[in-house]
Amino acid sequence: MTAPELLPQQPHDEDGPVFNEPWEAQAFAMAVSLNRRGVFTWSKWTETIGALIAADDEPDETGERYYQYWLTALEQLVAENTPISVEQLAERKEAWDKAARATPHGKPIQLGRENES
Repeated sequence: MTAPELLPQQPHDEDGPVFNEPWEAQAFAMAVSLNRRGVFTWSKWTETIGALIAADDEPDETGERYYQYWLTALEQLVAENTPISVEQLAERKEAWDKAARATPHGKPIQLGRENES
């Protein structure tokens, strides 16, 4: 079974998944890595992302929000299956957001830059 058959709503072409932004590919890679580490099974993944898509009041007919579902599913599964708390996850997200905003365009984002002016 191919990836489009497993995840029919995932944007893809004949070569596989396609991404509009780098963060989408990174979220995809994180999901693969966490699955390989045993944090969650693919059946749990499809159950989680499927529930998110089904619960959306405004169906994503174009696939534009697909990786938003992907990211939310990742956050839920990490929170459920690792010792990190929801609060710690929120703190880490905020730190990365601040670091990204403080990082000059074209430079790698590094935690700790959030305090630079």
